[in-house]
Amino acid sequence: MSESTRRPASQTLSRGIRILEVLADAREPLTIDEVARELGVHRSIAYRLTRTLEDHGLVVRDGAGRVHLGARMAALAAGVANDLQAEALPELTAVANDLGMTCFLAVLDRDECVTLASIEPRGAVASVAQRPGTRHPVTVGAPGKAILSVLDESEWPSAVGAAPRAEVRDAAARGFATSHDEVIPGLASVAVPLVARGHAPAAISVVHVAAALDPAEIAARLTRSADAIRAALGG
Repeated sequence: MSESTRRPASQTLSRGIRILEVLADAREPLTIDEVARELGVHRSIAYRLTRTLEDHGLVVRDGAGRVHLGARMAALAAGVANDLQAEALPELTAVANDLGMTCFLAVLDRDECVTLASIEPRGAVASVAQRPGTRHPVTVGAPGKAILSVLDESEWPSAVGAAPRAEVRDAAARGFATSHDEVIPGLASVAVPLVARGHAPAAISVVHVAAALDPAEIAARLTRSADAIRAALGG
């Protein structure tokens, strides 16, 4: 993916942020050449930007020189909607262990859905990782559709086509959204919206390979946790 054609106020800052986004979306550490290719810049530019991010602890390089996000990113992420995360984590943990599925909190960020916190089930032989910082278009996957279901259609991104609109309206009518093979092939998701005063629209969701439970049963469990979080935050 090349850089946006829009001219940012600070191209250098924009490129540095883009590196962090690329690394967050990557499934494994990337080489400097791969980072440069994603940004559409010369390798020397990618190298200088990466070294600056490394100096601040935002990225680290392994023994082979491949780059991945640093621990400092986790500290910064913990400060994002920290009261929401603090109230959500016990509920995410309870849902993950009750259902044996990875449970996560996603929030709306412009036209994207971003994972803010994620809990994998305790003692599971196999579970699906959903890393904090993972982002994808809000029109793709159950969490995004659950979030859109509580927004007025005038607030929806212009990219919402006819098919997603119908799915979001269905989600609004039944109180939860579902998806399969949309974000990650072979995986299904169920999500319910979470609207808390003073916070961007959010969703609680689980992701799984296969489940004996009906999506409505999963949604009912998620809704109990969403209600508990909302109450803890004062409405």
